Amino acid sequence: MLTKDLVNIDGVGPVMLVCSQRASRLSIRVKPFKGIEVVFPFGTSPRQLSAFIENHRQWMLDAIQKVKQHEHKQTIFDESTVFKTRFFALKIEPDVRHNVQLTFKNGLLHVRYPSHMSVATSSIQEVIRGGIEQALRYEAKSFLPKRTFELAQQHGFAFNTITVKNLKSRWGSCSGKKNINLNLHLMRLPDHLIDYVLLHELCHTVEMNHGPRFKALLDKVTVGQRVRLEAEMKNQRTVVY
Repeated sequence: MLTKDLVNIDGVGPVMLVCSQRASRLSIRVKPFKGIEVVFPFGTSPRQLSAFIENHRQWMLDAIQKVKQHEHKQTIFDESTVFKTRFFALKIEPDVRHNVQLTFKNGLLHVRYPSHMSVATSSIQEVIRGGIEQALRYEAKSFLPKRTFELAQQHGFAFNTITVKNLKSRWGSCSGKKNINLNLHLMRLPDHLIDYVLLHELCHTVEMNHGPRFKALLDKVTVGQRVRLEAEMKNQRTVVY
């Protein structure tokens, strides 16, 4: 069970207080576009919570500065942003409503946010990124397993299961049991690079390492384009900036 309460801490700003029955101790989480969360176990007294926050005030201030530097490197999605997936186009606009609304309808990933707030506000950016992730997950589950099966049949590979996940640092993986994991962010890549990643993982159903035999097999199924495609993939990122 979780209970959340957003409070304003003098000198620090908004802090989300999260009471969790799973928590065994007080802790602090600071994430880009999500701000600060102080997590505490059920039964923590207000005095204990206040003392913990006060003792970690400087740590939180330092962490906020580091997170803000990271946020500045990331894209701020606003009304001028052009972002399209296979099935949806992103549309962002201010509205008279008092909360952020996200809808998928008629080919639009539509985000409406309160007009009295800046679109760069972390809570609004979080909703937009969450919507993009939902759209990509839907498309990935519809497209990637089918395309992997087609390529496996074409090149004579066999695999066991396919799972689509929001992987943070990898485009895909293949276990010794021939279970393939694929990153939903593959849907942001052009078709030829999606195929390259799928073929890469399918080759791992035969060769589990990246040795000479693996490279030779990947060269074969990509018609000698392995090196070029590898170089092209280095310019791609697994996160939305």
